[in-house]
Amino acid sequence: MGKFTYDINKYDPRHMVALPLALFIVSVIFLGFNTVTTGLPVEAGIDFSGGIAVTIFTDDSAADLEQYFKDYPLKSVGESINNGYYLVFDNIPDENRFQEMTKHIYAKYPDAGIDQIGETFGKTLQTQAFWAVLMAFILMAVVVFIAFRNFIASLTIVAAGVFDISITATLMDLIGFTLSLGTTAALLMLIGYSVDSNILLTTRLFKRQGKTDEKIANAFHTGFIMTTTTLVAVAVMFFVTFVGQIVIIRDISAVLLIGLLVDLMTTWMFNAGILKMYFAKKENPKRGAKQAAAKQSGAKEGGKNGRR
Repeated sequence: MGKFTYDINKYDPRHMVALPLALFIVSVIFLGFNTVTTGLPVEAGIDFSGGIAVTIFTDDSAADLEQYFKDYPLKSVGESINNGYYLVFDNIPDENRFQEMTKHIYAKYPDAGIDQIGETFGKTLQTQAFWAVLMAFILMAVVVFIAFRNFIASLTIVAAGVFDISITATLMDLIGFTLSLGTTAALLMLIGYSVDSNILLTTRLFKRQGKTDEKIANAFHTGFIMTTTTLVAVAVMFFVTFVGQIVIIRDISAVLLIGLLVDLMTTWMFNAGILKMYFAKKENPKRGAKQAAAKQSGAKEGGKNGRR
């Protein structure tokens, strides 16, 4: 049985680039609108917005919990295994009100776990996460430019990483995942995954001899196996943590799943399409020069024969 290959000649490179580019433009508009209206490109979770998280193990239903806490700013109720629940409340600035709620919780659920994140601390974490993502991109770009010393090669790798993060963040927000320390870590991991597959493609094209189409096909075979292997592992992690309601690992694996699928598109459509056009333009002048030289040589040969 032959290996799964990628025949890039079947597709117009401009059409390949168009879909990822259109999705990127839509995602930038979406994230920009969110930033203007809410202050953040993606809805902030409790880590960044602040709030109160309560872990309870009880035979009560989610509806019972909502009724019991109806006088408090309950935002969500997450269910876990072994009759566990993860409740998220908005911040309660009034200390007396917070103490009242704490007593209310322990009165019925003495083994409950209560964690409070202040709004100021949440904003500090926001700033730190922003700088972490920004510095990751800057350092990645510097390393790529040093490694390839070619503007087009470096630009496509960095652009693919930006596309991955932007489109993934948009889908993440649309599906309902909030921006937390866990999902921020997943986005940082995606930068690595994106650069990995794009460097594979770019290295094959710039560093190896042979036809462009064959080099892309060989890179695709290796890169596709790499990404799908990771996808399977992450999918298993998501399933296990979804069933067990291990929230932070579930969110990380969900964002990675989305991002890896987006990376397949940005690498093998956008990046491959751009590089295909780049090498086609690079090779055409050479072909034209060879044809002109052949014609000139033929004309000289004809002139010599005529003089004879």
